[in-house]
Amino acid sequence: MKLSIDKKADALYLKLDESEIVDSEEVSPGVVLDYNESKQVVGVEVLYLSKRTPQLDLADIRLETV
Repeated sequence: MKLSIDKKADALYLKLDESEIVDSEEVSPGVVLDYNESKQVVGVEVLYLSKRTPQLDLADIRLETV
């Protein structure tokens, strides 16, 4: 799993595995799901990140496993 934040593009991308992406679908304005050949979600892109989370501090991003 890999989380990427592109400040210039103002986007967050969560890649769930290394599957090849064969299709994408915008499921909500600015939220795109990527699918592999088995139609499983393998990536999630969130656009306009700064507008969605105006208080986001990129220095304070944490991974929490419960």
